[in-house]
Formats: sequence, C-alpha cells, structure tokens
Amino acid sequence: MPPKTPETLVQRVVRRAGWAVRDRFPMRPVTRTVQGVEMVLPWSHRLPDYARVEPEYGQNLPRLAAALAQRDGRPVVTIDIGANVGDSALQILDAAPGSVLCVEGDDAFLEFLHRNVDARDDVAVEPSLLLPYADDVDLAPVRGGGTTRFEPGQSTDTMPTITVDELRKRHPDFDQVRLVKSDTDGYDVTLVPAVARTWADTQPVLFFEYHHDLTRLAGYDPLTVWDELADLGYAHVRVWDNGSRPVGSYPIEEMVERSAYLDTPLEERPYHFWDVAVVHRDDEAGLQAVRDVLPADPR
Repeated sequence: MPPKTPETLVQRVVRRAGWAVRDRFPMRPVTRTVQGVEMVLPWSHRLPDYARVEPEYGQNLPRLAAALAQRDGRPVVTIDIGANVGDSALQILDAAPGSVLCVEGDDAFLEFLHRNVDARDDVAVEPSLLLPYADDVDLAPVRGGGTTRFEPGQSTDTMPTITVDELRKRHPDFDQVRLVKSDTDGYDVTLVPAVARTWADTQPVLFFEYHHDLTRLAGYDPLTVWDELADLGYAHVRVWDNGSRPVGSYPIEEMVERSAYLDTPLEERPYHFWDVAVVHRDDEAGLQAVRDVLPADPR
C-alpha cells in the first residue's frame, strides 16, 4: 500500500491558502486527472488535494468493484447515492466492467456530473434527492469544499425527490444491483437499510460513509443501522478510516460496541469517520471479494 505523503507545515499552509482562494470562485470548471481518471470538477473541490496527500484515498471502492467482478464473473451493477460529480462512478468503471446509476439531488453538482458521464452508455443519472420513504420535510443544501449535506429548513432550491422504492421502479436496467455506494453526509444510516430492503432479492454489498457527527447533525442515531442491517441478514463488516486505510474486519454483532471509538474526542483519534463495506450472510462471493480487498487481519 503506498504510504501517506508527508506534508510539511509550509505545504499545509499553502494548501489551505489555496482552498481559501478557490472557495472565492467555487464552481469554476477545471479538468483534473485524479488517480488516473480524468474528470471535470468545481475549482473548490477537495478531491485532488486529498488524493495527493492520501494516495489510497477512495481506492477501496473501485477495488471492491473489481473484486466483485472477478468473483462473480460478470459486470458489476452499482447504485451511487450521493454521486456528486461522478468521481466514484468514473473510478468504479475504470476498475471494473459494469454500469452505474448515479443519484444526485444537488443542482450545483449535477452540472459537473452530466459533464463527466453523459457521453457514456454505462452510466445513468437520477437527478433527485433520494429519500427512504415519502416525506414532506423541506431540506436545504449546505455546500462547501466540493460536497453537500442537507439540513432541515426552507430551501430556496427546487429539488425533486424520489423514494427508494420509486428509484427501483424508475430504473429497471438496475434491477439486479450488486454494489451500493452511499455518501450523503449523515443520511447513510437511514438510506442504506432502505435500499437493502428494496433490493433484498439481490443482496447487494453495501459500501457507505459512517460518520457519527454528521449522522447526529442530520437527526439520526448512528448506532441503529447495525441492528437494522443484521435483521436484513447482513453479517460481515470491513472498516477503513476516512483515508481508506484498513481498520479491521468484524462481525456485525460487534459494531455497536466498536463504533463507540468514533465518539472519542477527535484529538484522541487519527481520523474523522469510517468507510464500511457490509456483506450479507448468504453472499459467499461478496465475502470473498471484501476479503480480497481487506483481509480478515489487515496487518
């Protein structure tokens, strides 16, 4: 695994000063090659900076897709929830054959998503905010650094919404989903179980951002996701930190206790949140794929 590129104090100051300049013109389009994949990004987007400092940043997901394709012997059908500019979709398809349904509800990033994927026949876009069920709560986007989280409140943007059940009906080409990726800054713990229920017949591997602070900011209890997924038959969990460095491999029954680490003071831990991959108890090929990417003992 490539080591983290050390940053001197001067380099860190220069990087953060650059962010301040770029944030003054946040949506200026720029073309960047990130980890071997060319894409159009807003100038303020942090992805190129994270990838420079953390060479492994975000690479667990495309590697998981590649491992699933190899273990299954077929293309990987993926749903990308919180697709942003399409960076995950592009990297997944660079690593493995398949197709990706990109779900993105923020108009600010939809422009870049369309720039990046509209010429491809292996990507579809659902320009809606995904909800686990019909809900009339107003959600307002809070943007910064190339990402968006939504908070309850009066929105000045008109955002179409779609429920998880409606998503499956609207996109029959993605009926046989194999991999679900979710990165929605706090809403993952409610969306991921809903997707797992709706696509229970395909038992997809679930890959999502697990962030205690953002989850509570969104109004949810981050711990409930583990019992919900266990009730749906999910049993095996692989964990990486937010720089995609391995943390461990655990049975789902241990996750509530192990998740307590994310509530320790930030200055006492080396990362903010986890990426997790969760596999159904009956999915032997999926279990082998996550073992290929992150062995039971990552040391």
